[in-house]
Amino acid sequence: MSVLLLVLYGSLVVAACGAVYRLVVGPSMADRIIALDLLLVSLMTGIVVDATARNDASQLNLLVVIAIIGFTATVAVARFMERSQ
Repeated sequence: MSVLLLVLYGSLVVAACGAVYRLVVGPSMADRIIALDLLLVSLMTGIVVDATARNDASQLNLLVVIAIIGFTATVAVARFMERSQ
């Protein structure tokens, strides 16, 4: 594994740890939703980096499914928050 991949994976872990912290501590529901989106984006980026490093495109279907689920969940929670105010 090259040094560049280690730096990429390390930065993704730092971003995910920051998102988990905000997910647990976040003072509002909006902060928690944004943290969850950041976790999903970090996961998706990790999948892309792994697929690129292995030169294997078989995991990209998983990437599309995660993106659709994340978008749908964010829109649903945003509509719920809008109606509850």
